[in-house]
Amino acid sequence: MQQVANRKFLVVLCTLALLTALALSEAQARDLPHFTELVEKNSPAVVNISSTQTRERGGGQGGTPDLPEDHPFHEFFERFGDEPGEEGQPPRPFDSESLGSGFIISSDGDIITNYHVVRNADEVVVKLSDRRQFTAEIVGYDERSDLALLNIDAEDLPTVSIGKARDLAVGEWVLAIGSPFGFEHSVTAGIVSAKRRSLPQDNYVPFIQTDVAINPGNSGGPLFNLDGEVVGINSHIYSRSGGFMGLSFAIPIELGMDVVEQLKTDGRVARGWLGVLIQDVDRDLAESFGMDRPYGALVAEVTPDSPAADAGFEAGDVIVKFDDQEVGVSSELPPMVGRMRADTEVTVEVIRGGEHEDISVTLGELPDDLAADEPPREEAPEEESVPQEQYFGMELRDLTDEQREEMGVEHGGVLVESISEGPAQQSGIRRGDVITMLDQERVDSMEAFKEIADNLDGDRVVPVLLLRNGSPRFLPLRLP
Repeated sequence: MQQVANRKFLVVLCTLALLTALALSEAQARDLPHFTELVEKNSPAVVNISSTQTRERGGGQGGTPDLPEDHPFHEFFERFGDEPGEEGQPPRPFDSESLGSGFIISSDGDIITNYHVVRNADEVVVKLSDRRQFTAEIVGYDERSDLALLNIDAEDLPTVSIGKARDLAVGEWVLAIGSPFGFEHSVTAGIVSAKRRSLPQDNYVPFIQTDVAINPGNSGGPLFNLDGEVVGINSHIYSRSGGFMGLSFAIPIELGMDVVEQLKTDGRVARGWLGVLIQDVDRDLAESFGMDRPYGALVAEVTPDSPAADAGFEAGDVIVKFDDQEVGVSSELPPMVGRMRADTEVTVEVIRGGEHEDISVTLGELPDDLAADEPPREEAPEEESVPQEQYFGMELRDLTDEQREEMGVEHGGVLVESISEGPAQQSGIRRGDVITMLDQERVDSMEAFKEIADNLDGDRVVPVLLLRNGSPRFLPLRLP
């Protein structure tokens, strides 16, 4: 009898556990967001964009690409390519099409998308959710933010509501609508993974990182919060396969609307300019500058005749606040500066010599030529015998006049002739580097380097500023 009672008790216990689990599952399901109303309301304002560019085929005969013999498709084009044309016949043009997305921000036809969707386009076609198609005018574009403003000749169009990306919280649900691979009005959802991300060659955009599935064709489409407001413009994915791998990036809508406003009123986008070359502060560099933790943007170089130069910034300053906003990492500073207007006066807090100082600076306008990357300068060859000195595992010597000109070194500096095992090698210094500062003191010559080095106390970390292929950078040198 006792065994039967125990068996009945176990059955009742299991039943209760199952009912509890089902109740919890139903409660959790009720807590998950429902996107149906959001999608139904906002889909009509999301558009499909296709752009056509006329290009010339490669230099092969008859339009066949001119590929090297070891190229995997060389034999294919040799066997199945176009028939050869007459000698000297110019390459034949062909049409290339790119697909993307966009969204309507005004009832009279203004549309936001990515610039790379319409770059070099001969024709841009916008397709609405009701199947109507329009040839769009490119009102303006901004390469630095990868944004473009289009307009179609239509009225009473549905529009999106604009939200605030700054109010997003990491972990919050977000939703994208777009045309991945041409599948129009596809909906994907996920969460905000991080904010204020910096991507290579996109220094002026503090991206929103999400795990929303984004693929080719989603570019330029809207990112919504759960209130149905656009908080971002889907722009990039990080992928090793070409497809979605859980990392997607959106441009904050505040930046997008600012770009649109400038394009409509001025026909161009202007950004604030400080005039400093910066790098991150790691643990060793923080110690070398007397900081309790690594943060801020380390000034490696001050551009001559720039707002920063006029205000008195120096190489070795660590910018920790800009206009009352904390600078956590160096990548956060360019978007802060870029969104300000020229002639705006701001206060910048720096750490200099271990002390906090406030510097007042009037920003300039970011020059267009700063967008171009300068080719690295080649290291200068040895041209004459110069006396060498050994310090910290380095053989050092003064630069010759020819080397200064070749390497772009205007004043001072000593050349790292060779390097062996020791503190310098451990810090990352290489042969061919030019040391211009040691422990925040200028190195004008080998004599100056010796005087500074001979007076350094051991068992600490000091910052070393050097030029490598024409680019300045700080490295931490741990003294024995």
